Amino acid sequence: MITSGTDFGTDCDAADYRTTDPMALLRRWLPDADSPPPLMSLATCGRDGYPRVRHVLLSEADDTAVYFHTDSRSSKVAELSERPRAAIALAWPGVGRQVVAHGDVHPASDDELQQAFSRRTRYLQLLAWLNDDDTALQSPEDRRRRWAEFDADHPVLQAPATWTGFAVDLHEITFWRGDPAGPSQRVRFHRRGDDWTSEVLPG
Repeated sequence: MITSGTDFGTDCDAADYRTTDPMALLRRWLPDADSPPPLMSLATCGRDGYPRVRHVLLSEADDTAVYFHTDSRSSKVAELSERPRAAIALAWPGVGRQVVAHGDVHPASDDELQQAFSRRTRYLQLLAWLNDDDTALQSPEDRRRRWAEFDADHPVLQAPATWTGFAVDLHEITFWRGDPAGPSQRVRFHRRGDDWTSEVLPG
């Protein structure tokens, strides 16, 4: 991150940067529930030992975890079933902010899955139903025809059986803030049971 913006220092008092609840601070950085969910980089470990990274939508965050949703047939789900640990990253270049974190992963509850699906846009709901091997092998014209027909035939959609989601229980979170008037700031939080400890690092 090399950009910085004018919002530095407005998220919490400077004296509280090391003692604030990091999950509460993370939620303050995230857009409100009525805004589109942010893109989150998600890194898992592949079966060959190499890391894999891709972008997913961050569905929500609570006091301990961040949530994302995907297709149960995806490679990331297979990787997480073998090694249920992940790293995440979020960036807001326009206001000079970045968060990186990692933790243990576990499946989301059924209620959370349904609620998350209901908040998805119509396009993403359709994609959850139609993003399969059969559609991928069709020509662009046939894919679009199948999409249009399915859209017309299903005005209301429930989550498909392949819809799944996960919580990443964060053990470590690092906040990076740009400062247009001075050096950037980086604070790392570590979870110890129910408590957090913090340390300031070079920006």
